[in-house]
Amino acid sequence: MRTGGAEQGSGDGEKRGGRKASKETRRQQLIEATIDSLAKRGYSDTTLADVADGAGLSRGIVNFHFESKENLLIATLQFMSEEYGDHWNSALEKAGPDVGSRVWAIVHADFDRKICTKRKLAAWCAFWGEAKSRPTYQALCGARDVKYQETVIQLCTELKAEGGYAYEPEPMALSLCAMLEGLWLRLMMGDGTTREKALEAAIAFVVAVFPKHLTSQGPKSQ
Repeated sequence: MRTGGAEQGSGDGEKRGGRKASKETRRQQLIEATIDSLAKRGYSDTTLADVADGAGLSRGIVNFHFESKENLLIATLQFMSEEYGDHWNSALEKAGPDVGSRVWAIVHADFDRKICTKRKLAAWCAFWGEAKSRPTYQALCGARDVKYQETVIQLCTELKAEGGYAYEPEPMALSLCAMLEGLWLRLMMGDGTTREKALEAAIAFVVAVFPKHLTSQGPKSQ
């Protein structure tokens, strides 16, 4: 009974998207509208009504798909986390086996237009601000963060083995990750740093610490 009523209400109240839109299409519309609202209003001031209006859908359809604001926010964070993980993994696969090319790819992945946008950075910032007090958020991103860090440690290990660098892989990996995260924070702060300038700074860092593998123009041939 509840399902039928929700579908009827949502169908009558939709502003766009159509009665026949698939479940996944509607869910994605709502997730994208949540990202927009987080970027515009922040975490606390985002409401289900804001999300519905932003998606151009009825408020009933938000309740039908997610039931609560918390469920919607968890789904949004999960989507963003999976999108980010899939993006850098895909970049590594396309780069091939050469370690210099893989480092070059993982750095560029962080500043790709698909991932590095003002709205998504602002949404990440909103979630990060809540993560300390919300174990669910930490759990959602924790496993992917560990995998990312392990991947960067492995890259630094391979670079050291090939290039004879003096650093230890784990501290260098931590430095690399912190540098990339710091540039994201600068972009979130809106202090005049652009995506292009951030990428340029990231390239300068990896060229300086891995000079036998990278130049400012790209990976060296091995």
